[in-house]
Amino acid sequence: MREKFSQDKLDRCISCGYCLPACPTYKLTGNEESSPRGRITLMRAVQNDKLPAIDLLQESSFCLGCRACEPVCPAGVEYGVLLEEMREITWQGKNRPLIVRGLFFIVDSKIGMWALGLFSPMAKRRSAQSDLHLMYGCFERRLFPSVSRAVAKLAPEVSCSSDQGCCGALHAHNGELEKGKEMARKLGEKLPGTILTTAGGCAAHLASVIGSDRVQEFSQWWVKREITLKPISKSDRKIRVGLQDSCHLRHGMGVFAEPREILKQLGDYVEIPSAADCCGAAGSYALLQKKNSRKVVSQKVAEIKELNLDYIATVNPGCTRQLASELRRARVKTKVIHLAELVAISQK
Repeated sequence: MREKFSQDKLDRCISCGYCLPACPTYKLTGNEESSPRGRITLMRAVQNDKLPAIDLLQESSFCLGCRACEPVCPAGVEYGVLLEEMREITWQGKNRPLIVRGLFFIVDSKIGMWALGLFSPMAKRRSAQSDLHLMYGCFERRLFPSVSRAVAKLAPEVSCSSDQGCCGALHAHNGELEKGKEMARKLGEKLPGTILTTAGGCAAHLASVIGSDRVQEFSQWWVKREITLKPISKSDRKIRVGLQDSCHLRHGMGVFAEPREILKQLGDYVEIPSAADCCGAAGSYALLQKKNSRKVVSQKVAEIKELNLDYIATVNPGCTRQLASELRRARVKTKVIHLAELVAISQK
């Protein structure tokens, strides 16, 4: 368990406040302590033994970890790393949420990972003559198996191995930072060469550990192929389609132009005003902070309803689940679909 924060990362914060309007929880509350600047102030107090670490628990849980503060920070503060360190300090023992413990239990064992893939119609195991390997994702293989099938159909050159483990993003974001890094390294050894992933959060974590040269998120990989896509039609017109960014993909890896480039080929692309803002899924957040998660996504749901979209494309399974459930609750008929599946439809 970590006892202190990385001092060099704390020192980068100049308390300018540029992060405040970018922070979802600050916009919800208007409270300084619920902003990146405020949380870093609390971290410094703990670092200097002026505050007990347990006093960080509430804010470590309230923060979505979306990293929207990072691109707007003139000092280059790596807030996402500091949040992971804060949770490693506070989310220990009885303070670790039961839901997180359950998720760890599932993905930490071979039996658990086997069970997630059991009877799941995900992409079939195959070995291709290339160094490109598809990462299934832990819960994506169970919740959205059609995503891996779409990628396998689009890319005959990709190898699919069903006995791969978790990438460790779940652990790194939920209080087990070092274990999360070790799991990423093990997956990198299991899948040599380039790892192709359909999960933005996993892509960002893997890239930070084993290197961005070895990790390709689907939209990054697809645009490099320079394949012209056929527009998708619905009722004799091109589809109206929007995008929900993956927070970690956009803010952590700087990938956001690529999925938009693809969608503009598939139909009439409509930019959702809050597309770059967190949808409230935030990994385990939607399970741990349901009310706050719904508050975060409420404006986005209203925007999507107003735009009358046929599809909203996602690049992360958590976003898919969150938007599908919240649009269904609001009786909005827009279909939520992963980008890879939409590309596959255009290729039929």
